Amino acid sequence: MALLCAFGAATVHAQELGDLAATSGDGPMLLEADNLVYDNDRKTVTAAGDVRIEYDGNRLVARRITYNQQTGRIVAVGDVEIIYRDGTRIFSDDIDVTDDFKDGFVNALRIQTVDDTYFAAESAERRAGLLTIFNNGVYTACAPCEDQPDKSPIWRVKSKKIIWNGQSRTVRFEQAQFEFFGMPLAHLPAFEIADPSVTRKTGFLIPSIGYSSDLGARLSQPYFIALAPNYDLTLTGHYYTRQGFLGEAEWRQRFDSGFYSLKAAGIMQQDPDAFDTGRLDAQETTRWMVGTKGRFTINPRWSFGWDALLQSDTNFSRTYGIEGFSQTRRVDKAYLTGLDDRNYFDVRVLKFRYQDRDVDNQRDPLQPWVLPSLDYSYTLDDPVAGGELGFDVNLQVVHRNKLDFAALNPLDDSTPRFGGVEGTSGRLTLATEWKRNFITQNGIVLTPLLSARGDVIGADLSTASAAAYSSMATGLAGLAYSHDGSSYGAVAADVRSSYYRGMATAGMEVRWPVMFSTTSASHVLEPIAQILVRPDAPYGNSLSIPNEDAQSLVFDATNLFEHDKFSGYDLMEGGTRANLGIRYSGDFGGGWTANAVFGQSYHIAGENPFAQPNLVSAGAYSGLETDVSDFVGMVSLQSPGSLTFSAGGRFDEKTLAVRRTDFAAQATVGRVDVVAGYTFIEKQPLYGLKFDRREISLGSRVQLNENWSVSGRGSYDFESETLVKSGINFAYADECFTYAMALTRTETIDDGKVDFDIGFRIGFRTIGDFGTASTDLPGLDGK
Repeated sequence: MALLCAFGAATVHAQELGDLAATSGDGPMLLEADNLVYDNDRKTVTAAGDVRIEYDGNRLVARRITYNQQTGRIVAVGDVEIIYRDGTRIFSDDIDVTDDFKDGFVNALRIQTVDDTYFAAESAERRAGLLTIFNNGVYTACAPCEDQPDKSPIWRVKSKKIIWNGQSRTVRFEQAQFEFFGMPLAHLPAFEIADPSVTRKTGFLIPSIGYSSDLGARLSQPYFIALAPNYDLTLTGHYYTRQGFLGEAEWRQRFDSGFYSLKAAGIMQQDPDAFDTGRLDAQETTRWMVGTKGRFTINPRWSFGWDALLQSDTNFSRTYGIEGFSQTRRVDKAYLTGLDDRNYFDVRVLKFRYQDRDVDNQRDPLQPWVLPSLDYSYTLDDPVAGGELGFDVNLQVVHRNKLDFAALNPLDDSTPRFGGVEGTSGRLTLATEWKRNFITQNGIVLTPLLSARGDVIGADLSTASAAAYSSMATGLAGLAYSHDGSSYGAVAADVRSSYYRGMATAGMEVRWPVMFSTTSASHVLEPIAQILVRPDAPYGNSLSIPNEDAQSLVFDATNLFEHDKFSGYDLMEGGTRANLGIRYSGDFGGGWTANAVFGQSYHIAGENPFAQPNLVSAGAYSGLETDVSDFVGMVSLQSPGSLTFSAGGRFDEKTLAVRRTDFAAQATVGRVDVVAGYTFIEKQPLYGLKFDRREISLGSRVQLNENWSVSGRGSYDFESETLVKSGINFAYADECFTYAMALTRTETIDDGKVDFDIGFRIGFRTIGDFGTASTDLPGLDGK
């Protein structure tokens, strides 16, 4: 960085500079001064008294400036300030430079760069226009205190010599001392950082540390290699005192249309016995992973991408916290997506994974491949019979290497559950829907609809899967599935290799939005009634059709008016059903709004699909298994500030007993942020939930002052009387320094095992962060 701008041919604001114009620049220079003195004998020109020079967007201010034509040097004296066009500011008592400004000397120098970093030195030299050497210099990214400018900043680096290289864009410190709140913490013979304006520079990044009882203390040192503006390589060495050296490499490359990355890591564990007996980690020595991610935009409508992991065992990335690949439940995928106006297309290849430390590795082999999953939706632009006509296509092919089946065992009160078949199954669904709105003179909105759907299902099942179907049918017979004690009764399992089924629906929706207002508020009440007439679902009493995408069912206000309340295509809703409810929205002025929904669903004719057995008993205890459903409702409130509140619930249709409820609230009062939540889910034995679930969570963040904050969060399970997770965090942040410390306690409900995690992070702007990795600091952001 040059200390001064180069002067060009001079155009003087007050009077001509004469020979001073003979400098190396090309543009005009404007000068303002109280006095201008020519000394023909000494060949000097002196401007004095509030001198101001502007050149090529740069500005210099001083008490006096002298230009010597014989030596070619310019001397500025007295409260010298230079402001470059990029915003960098230089302050000095006096500056002596050549007229091309490639060489020079400065006394009592202070520099404020455009990115708010600061240099100061007793003197500085400028060499060859590229190298600036600060003698007895100081560097910091902390702004000086306005009230006490002589007060030491939070941190600074004092150095006998600071060398700022404009060509290599580095800052080198020699015989340096790092100070924190004015106290020396470390003495370093020499170290080097990138120029503060550089975002990509080859070199060592700030190391991090951590600790785990299984792995030991950890020291991680990354080395970044900026190979080109659009691709780089990061090599990281992790040393664990118990397990040895883990090497990690990540390649990243960005294009105009997207990016991709490739990461690899590996270790030879030196002490597998440090892990608990029975853990997969204790059985492995050589462990490795290769993972890749990418996303590209083909054009404004089409994009594709991927996220894939290959590793030596099912728990390596999770155990060692490989960033981006350490999720307990993860999905490998490759996809192609298109979106254009009213058309949507998405095709994916998926592999579900479960990173499990169990030595028996029971969960991961149960996870399927989806080869592929395809969704296509198209809505015609032009009306058909005055209404909207749309088409949907869904295709999925699922392969699983191991049968996911749990048989009935009365001794431990387990229930039959068929999570997935061993072998390959597939389904192609074609669906279409037409609907049209009519508005009467009274404001009633009538929406008739017609829809049709057809499925082609094929299954190539193993012998074990066929036997499990029969066992499932036997196990379910006579089991209770509803709160009134009803049971499934006779259950059939017709195992076939192919199925064809269809469904036609005729429906009508009636809405009557009524608006009324006061002087300060407006309200809309909207009674809604739906009736959907359908035949019974084909194979409705059969357990032989694989169910992969409709294994979850939560009946609440969000799906009260859905035409098919199952979560996927594998289960089909049939029979005649009516949905009744009322919707409310209110605007109270000043930013206060409220919304609410309340209603009930009624099975009128045919077989109730939610009372029929299926492979995972998705309809059992759902609130829809009786002809008159449970009541469902939801209310939300928003304020102009930060207050939000929402509550939803499902209530027994006869007693109004609470079957499920969720509360969530968030508010800011002064410097205090509070977030709270409560969840209750009544037990659903056939669905796999054998006990009630009641959990409350509470979190808060208090901004103690401008810089300091403290936050905490906890979750408590009432049924097991367990404080599942709790933590407290302290944080400090200002413009140049950040500090955070977190203490987290986790207790496992099943075995009561308690784990403590302590993490910290210290950040010095422009130098880097030091401490545990961000993934070791759960709840640091208050979440």
